[in-house]
Amino acid sequence: MIEVGIYGASGYMGGEALRVLNEHPEVKVVWSTSRSGKPLEYFHRNMYGSNIPLIKPEEASSCDAVFIGLPTGNAMNMAQDLVKIGTKIIDLGADFRLKDREVWERVYGKTHSCWDLVDEAAYGIPELHRESIRKARIIANPGCFSSASILGLAPLLIEDMIDEEKIVIDGLSGTAGAGTELDITMHHPEIGNNLVPYNVVDHRHTYEIEQELGLLARKSVTVNFTPAYVPITRGILAICHCFPKEEVSRSELLERYKLFYRDEYFVKVFDMPKEADATWQYLPYPWVAAVSGTNFCHIGLDFDEKRNHLVVFSVLDSLGKGGSHAGIQNLNLLFNLEENTGLKRYGLHPY
Repeated sequence: MIEVGIYGASGYMGGEALRVLNEHPEVKVVWSTSRSGKPLEYFHRNMYGSNIPLIKPEEASSCDAVFIGLPTGNAMNMAQDLVKIGTKIIDLGADFRLKDREVWERVYGKTHSCWDLVDEAAYGIPELHRESIRKARIIANPGCFSSASILGLAPLLIEDMIDEEKIVIDGLSGTAGAGTELDITMHHPEIGNNLVPYNVVDHRHTYEIEQELGLLARKSVTVNFTPAYVPITRGILAICHCFPKEEVSRSELLERYKLFYRDEYFVKVFDMPKEADATWQYLPYPWVAAVSGTNFCHIGLDFDEKRNHLVVFSVLDSLGKGGSHAGIQNLNLLFNLEENTGLKRYGLHPY
């Protein structure tokens, strides 16, 4: 059995990792941490009766791998000691995602304490970085918007199909993405029946998206990204607007996407046909609820030939494929397991 520890199990991301790993056939969760001194069910009532204790971080023992679900700045201060004893790190935060130190320190407002480990950290999208993840000591799990956007646009940029300087992404997020800290905008009377734009320019995830898409395109990529919170709990919808360099059709684009992701268990190209006589077309496009609680990403698209405007829809669960479930997919790679081990569940319907 792979022995795993979870730092920050009282948060949404750490708690979701604990829930899924508790069912994993090849993993034993040997400890989970919280500084609160309170029992697990105080934070996660879905785990009531599990009898899983929470310990203080300083009581953690050595193990094969750790998930770090702590605020930005914590993982970098722990990393040196962990890698020295041979522990694999899956950082669910942002400490190792960006490869430009000046950008990271400006964006996150901190001085990075172990930049020498950043270069070796693997960016944790298995569909694009599988081999580097297998060999890594540190996995930088992507941000939720980043995962959705990068997976949604990767086939187009690898094949140089779109104008890489004119990409617009509108990101809609469920409120779990804000974490457990209370904020007036996440208060139910405020977010209910409401849409809340936030950090509408220069959002942190923009840098991840540009970095990774630029690597795929082998040139600089410009992304204009604007997010908003919507009154759902879990889920991300990335609406990616771009402009093809050549004549294409929706059917041709879908075939290219299906070819690109043909061997990927967790990325589903959503190609349900349009209804010929329907006034409101919604059947051909993916829905956030369908992937809730899962490690799946559904990608759909449509093309406006009159305006040469391509729109790609990418949906995933912000705690699932955009968070802890993707971290477990990375764990499986690190320890030479089938990638879908412990992750085969489909979403609930209705959710």
